[in-house]
Amino acid sequence: MPSRRLVEPTGDPKRPVVIVVDDDASMRSAVRRLLSMGGLAVELFASGPEFLADTDLHSRDCILLDVSMPLMSGLQVQAALNQRGVTLPVIFLTGSADIPIAVAAMREGAVDFIEKPFDNDDLLARVRGAIDQYRQHRNVDQEQQIVLDRINKLTARERAVLELVVAGKTSKEIARVLGSSHRTVEIHRRHLMEKMEAPSLADLIRMRLLLPAADSTP
Repeated sequence: MPSRRLVEPTGDPKRPVVIVVDDDASMRSAVRRLLSMGGLAVELFASGPEFLADTDLHSRDCILLDVSMPLMSGLQVQAALNQRGVTLPVIFLTGSADIPIAVAAMREGAVDFIEKPFDNDDLLARVRGAIDQYRQHRNVDQEQQIVLDRINKLTARERAVLELVVAGKTSKEIARVLGSSHRTVEIHRRHLMEKMEAPSLADLIRMRLLLPAADSTP
């Protein structure tokens, strides 16, 4: 019989959610207690197929994945996640005999592997570290997408003005480069500030610098 999925009630939508996939019921229980006491919400699965069939990953923050499981190994679960484009941090739980497998898993994108038996404080610290790093990257990705959406609203000339502004050019210098009048450049600057929703020039530059150069090229 498959295990029943368990989600610890968060009471707070910002509380990180950790998925634990392990065929050992006692291990699942021990990890659940540890993570819950550490302020994390926990979701448990007894096998890879159960996890892959029944999980919405959009509001999750980390996956603790056992290497050696029946039906589907940890590496196979990881491969399935990679095929789906899942970017959640994966930490492997491994016995000493499984370390070469865990190293291979890290080559495929896992962020860490932890040997059993593990130190409780160490496991909790490494899970929290993976979650913090993931959330920082996710926030940057979201902000980059917002900036890119705004840049896509600019005309080609407004984009050209934006690049020259970020390069440190004055309106007079931009006018000379583009063969436009100073007044026309000022109009373009005003329009792009409005479209970019930039309260100040510093905000405009900060937003532009979030993106690689190619992402804003007309």
